[in-house]
Amino acid sequence: MPAKPLPLLTLLFLMLMSASSQPPKTFVNPLLPSGPDPFVTFFGGNYYLTYTTGADVRVRKARSLATLGQAPEQVVWADFEPERCCHVWAPEFHRLKNPQGQYRWYLYYTAGPSECCAQQRMHVLESAADDPMGPYSYKARLFDAQNDFWAIDPTVLENGGKLYVIYSGTPFDLMPGEKPQNLYIAPLSNPWTLSGPRVEISIPDQPWEIYGAAVNEGPAVVKRNNKIYLAYSGSGCWTDNYAVGVLVASQSADLLQPKSWQKMPRPFLTRNDQGQAFGPGHNSFFKSPDGKEDWIMYHANPGPDLGCKDQRSPRAQKITWGPDGLPRVAPPSVGPSPLPSGDPGR
Repeated sequence: MPAKPLPLLTLLFLMLMSASSQPPKTFVNPLLPSGPDPFVTFFGGNYYLTYTTGADVRVRKARSLATLGQAPEQVVWADFEPERCCHVWAPEFHRLKNPQGQYRWYLYYTAGPSECCAQQRMHVLESAADDPMGPYSYKARLFDAQNDFWAIDPTVLENGGKLYVIYSGTPFDLMPGEKPQNLYIAPLSNPWTLSGPRVEISIPDQPWEIYGAAVNEGPAVVKRNNKIYLAYSGSGCWTDNYAVGVLVASQSADLLQPKSWQKMPRPFLTRNDQGQAFGPGHNSFFKSPDGKEDWIMYHANPGPDLGCKDQRSPRAQKITWGPDGLPRVAPPSVGPSPLPSGDPGR
């Protein structure tokens, strides 16, 4: 006697149970064997990743975080002007409105002349259309005429209808390799023009910020519950103790007042020798494709004593938020992790 077909509701139940029992699809850290100072964003159904190459600005584009590391590199900018030809560091791109009210992508980066690296300065590119892949044209050098000193790692912050740049710099001209490096904020009248002098908001004054050298650098911003969380990296990038801490400000505060920024005494992302993550730092933040999760992208070395070189590889992790409102991440490690919520690869 042939078996009776299962009722439709039973079939649907079994299909749902089977689907729910499947493990989530994953991506693998590190995404690439090399990719210092990684910056990533999700826009229009794709992830876009850039990082330091030293020579130019390259971008990878992919539908899923799982395939981002295998996506082809595209060079979106190279420059041969002597004052900014070389030592291209820490690119990142932001979707902002131009003075005509049109969305464009503004690519911020650090560069200098061929002799490294006392003349590093900040620069801005503008896309021709609303496309992170460009094409880009050179817009301006981003600088404070009153304090035109060594300056690197610009990022931008929009808050309360105002635009700011936050970056790492020195209090005066220093010889190559001399420190300290502090964090500064300055107002912008448009994405490529400062409208006021810089304001110092953080100096390396905590024990975890001074391994190898007194450094605050690599600022990155995420917002949550009317707070601004400004992550930054402390200590020399060539040390295994490079790590990520955070400043916190209210979104309603005057961000050009140093007292508006509260430094947390301990870093939230630190080395994990067992997880093959040495000197984790210089991060960016990004939202999951469905906007429900906050994620961090950072670089780390796979072994000890590898310094501030090309072995630094990009890794992504989900952020959780503690009862104190501060960001949390699990100890960094290599290997597979579940994809972000809403990732097309899930």
